[in-house]
Amino acid sequence: MGQVWLREFRTRGSKALEAVPNGETVLLAAQKGPAYFLVPVLGDVILEDRELRRAMANANLCKNWRLAEATEVKLRDEEIDREINQVRVVRQRRKTK
Repeated sequence: MGQVWLREFRTRGSKALEAVPNGETVLLAAQKGPAYFLVPVLGDVILEDRELRRAMANANLCKNWRLAEATEVKLRDEEIDREINQVRVVRQRRKTK
């Protein structure tokens, strides 16, 4: 995945993307982390979708880590596992309906 600074993309547009190989997903990065993704529509859409979802999950995880550090939330592993299992149960119920 290529990366271009958001500011550079805003000022130079397509010239800023010249270094990124054709058909590759581009991460537009801002000062505080990822801002946007440019996803090509050509090629294997399923593969690109997986890559996009992975990048979005990673960005969301980083955001949540910063939030947790700012609020000083301290959870034990057991509490985290219990919450994950509750979400899995709800999702499983949705699938079976």
